[in-house]
Amino acid sequence: MPLTDNMPTFARLVAGVLLGALGWWVSDLIRPLMPEGTDFGLFNYVNAGLGILVGWRVTGKRLGRGVANGLSAGLTGAAALVFWGLVVHSLTQMLGLALESRFSGFMQAINAMLRIMTEYAFVLTDVQVIIALVGGGIATGLIGEWVARRWP
Repeated sequence: MPLTDNMPTFARLVAGVLLGALGWWVSDLIRPLMPEGTDFGLFNYVNAGLGILVGWRVTGKRLGRGVANGLSAGLTGAAALVFWGLVVHSLTQMLGLALESRFSGFMQAINAMLRIMTEYAFVLTDVQVIIALVGGGIATGLIGEWVARRWP
Protein backbone atom coordinates (compact mmCIF):
# COMPACT_ATOMS: atom_id res chain seq x y z
CA MET A 1 0.00 0.00 0.00
CA PRO A 2 1.51 3.34 -1.02
CA LEU A 3 2.18 5.87 1.68
CA THR A 4 -0.24 8.31 0.04
CA ASP A 5 -3.23 6.05 0.90
CA ASN A 6 -2.89 7.08 4.54
CA MET A 7 -2.09 10.74 3.99
CA PRO A 8 -4.64 13.36 5.03
CA THR A 9 -6.13 15.24 2.10
CA PHE A 10 -8.67 17.99 1.77
CA ALA A 11 -10.93 15.56 -0.14
CA ARG A 12 -10.90 13.18 2.85
CA LEU A 13 -11.85 16.03 5.14
CA VAL A 14 -14.69 17.12 2.85
CA ALA A 15 -15.95 13.54 2.51
CA GLY A 16 -15.87 13.14 6.30
CA VAL A 17 -17.73 16.37 6.92
CA LEU A 18 -20.35 15.61 4.26
CA LEU A 19 -20.99 12.06 5.47
CA GLY A 20 -21.07 13.33 9.05
CA ALA A 21 -23.74 15.83 8.04
CA LEU A 22 -25.58 13.05 6.20
CA GLY A 23 -25.47 10.91 9.34
CA TRP A 24 -26.97 13.74 11.38
CA TRP A 25 -29.66 14.50 8.79
CA VAL A 26 -30.71 10.86 8.39
CA SER A 27 -30.81 10.54 12.19
CA ASP A 28 -33.38 13.34 12.25
CA LEU A 29 -35.38 11.55 9.54
CA ILE A 30 -35.34 8.30 11.54
CA ARG A 31 -36.56 9.75 14.86
CA PRO A 32 -40.26 10.02 13.87
CA LEU A 33 -40.19 6.47 12.49
CA MET A 34 -39.25 4.92 15.83
CA PRO A 35 -41.79 4.02 18.55
CA GLU A 36 -42.96 6.87 20.74
CA GLY A 37 -40.94 7.20 23.92
CA THR A 38 -37.72 5.88 22.37
CA ASP A 39 -34.69 7.22 24.24
CA PHE A 40 -32.30 8.38 21.52
CA GLY A 41 -29.52 9.60 23.79
CA LEU A 42 -26.51 10.48 21.63
CA PHE A 43 -28.08 9.01 18.46
CA ASN A 44 -27.35 11.98 16.19
CA TYR A 45 -23.84 12.48 17.56
CA VAL A 46 -22.93 8.81 17.14
CA ASN A 47 -24.20 8.75 13.57
CA ALA A 48 -22.43 11.99 12.72
CA GLY A 49 -19.21 10.63 14.22
CA LEU A 50 -19.58 7.42 12.24
CA GLY A 51 -20.16 9.50 9.12
CA ILE A 52 -16.96 11.43 9.71
CA LEU A 53 -14.97 8.22 10.20
CA VAL A 54 -16.51 6.47 7.21
CA GLY A 55 -16.11 9.56 5.05
CA TRP A 56 -12.43 9.81 5.93
CA ARG A 57 -11.53 6.11 5.81
CA VAL A 58 -13.85 4.65 3.16
CA THR A 59 -14.93 7.42 0.83
CA GLY A 60 -12.02 9.84 1.10
CA LYS A 61 -9.30 7.36 0.23
CA ARG A 62 -11.09 6.42 -3.02
CA LEU A 63 -11.46 9.96 -4.34
CA GLY A 64 -9.35 11.51 -7.09
CA ARG A 65 -9.68 8.65 -9.58
CA GLY A 66 -12.46 9.96 -11.81
CA VAL A 67 -16.13 10.86 -11.58
CA ALA A 68 -17.38 7.27 -11.81
CA ASN A 69 -15.10 6.19 -8.97
CA GLY A 70 -16.12 9.27 -6.96
CA LEU A 71 -19.78 8.41 -7.43
CA SER A 72 -19.07 4.82 -6.42
CA ALA A 73 -17.05 5.97 -3.40
CA GLY A 74 -19.89 8.18 -2.20
CA LEU A 75 -22.49 5.43 -2.50
CA THR A 76 -20.14 2.96 -0.83
CA GLY A 77 -19.61 5.46 1.98
CA ALA A 78 -23.36 5.86 2.49
CA ALA A 79 -23.79 2.07 2.56
CA ALA A 80 -20.90 1.72 5.02
CA LEU A 81 -22.46 4.42 7.19
CA VAL A 82 -25.72 2.45 7.30
CA PHE A 83 -23.90 -0.81 8.08
CA TRP A 84 -21.78 0.61 10.89
CA GLY A 85 -24.72 2.56 12.27
CA LEU A 86 -26.77 -0.64 12.45
CA VAL A 87 -23.89 -2.52 14.09
CA VAL A 88 -23.15 0.17 16.69
CA HIS A 89 -26.75 0.84 17.68
CA SER A 90 -27.79 -2.82 17.81
CA LEU A 91 -24.63 -3.66 19.79
CA THR A 92 -25.42 -0.85 22.24
CA GLN A 93 -28.98 -2.09 22.62
CA MET A 94 -27.81 -5.67 23.11
CA LEU A 95 -25.24 -4.64 25.72
CA GLY A 96 -27.95 -2.79 27.63
CA LEU A 97 -30.08 -5.92 27.64
CA ALA A 98 -27.07 -8.03 28.66
CA LEU A 99 -26.44 -5.77 31.65
CA GLU A 100 -30.00 -6.51 32.72
CA SER A 101 -29.11 -10.25 32.55
CA ARG A 102 -31.60 -10.95 29.77
CA PHE A 103 -29.39 -13.55 28.07
CA SER A 104 -28.25 -16.93 29.29
CA GLY A 105 -25.28 -17.12 26.97
CA PHE A 106 -23.12 -15.46 24.33
CA MET A 107 -24.96 -16.90 21.33
CA GLN A 108 -28.32 -15.76 22.66
CA ALA A 109 -26.91 -12.24 22.95
CA ILE A 110 -25.52 -12.36 19.40
CA ASN A 111 -28.86 -13.61 18.08
CA ALA A 112 -30.61 -10.77 19.87
CA MET A 113 -28.18 -8.29 18.37
CA LEU A 114 -28.88 -9.62 14.86
CA ARG A 115 -32.63 -9.46 15.52
CA ILE A 116 -32.32 -5.86 16.72
CA MET A 117 -30.18 -5.00 13.70
CA THR A 118 -32.84 -6.44 11.40
CA GLU A 119 -35.59 -4.44 13.13
CA TYR A 120 -33.57 -1.25 12.76
CA ALA A 121 -32.85 -2.06 9.10
CA PHE A 122 -36.59 -2.28 8.41
CA VAL A 123 -36.99 1.25 9.78
CA LEU A 124 -34.47 2.41 7.17
CA THR A 125 -36.71 1.22 4.33
CA ASP A 126 -38.67 4.48 4.55
CA VAL A 127 -38.63 6.27 1.17
CA GLN A 128 -37.36 9.56 2.63
CA VAL A 129 -34.48 7.82 4.36
CA ILE A 130 -33.48 5.88 1.23
CA ILE A 131 -33.63 9.00 -0.95
CA ALA A 132 -31.58 10.94 1.59
CA LEU A 133 -28.93 8.21 1.83
CA VAL A 134 -28.63 7.69 -1.93
CA GLY A 135 -28.72 11.41 -2.72
CA GLY A 136 -26.31 12.23 0.09
CA GLY A 137 -23.94 9.46 -1.01
CA ILE A 138 -23.99 10.69 -4.60
CA ALA A 139 -23.45 14.29 -3.52
CA THR A 140 -20.60 13.30 -1.20
CA GLY A 141 -18.88 11.34 -3.95
CA LEU A 142 -19.25 14.02 -6.60
CA ILE A 143 -18.28 16.93 -4.36
CA GLY A 144 -15.41 14.92 -2.92
CA GLU A 145 -14.18 14.08 -6.41
CA TRP A 146 -14.41 17.73 -7.44
CA VAL A 147 -12.38 18.72 -4.36
CA ALA A 148 -9.81 15.97 -5.01
CA ARG A 149 -9.25 17.32 -8.52
CA ARG A 150 -8.92 20.94 -7.37
CA TRP A 151 -6.80 20.38 -4.26
CA PRO A 152 -4.89 17.08 -4.53
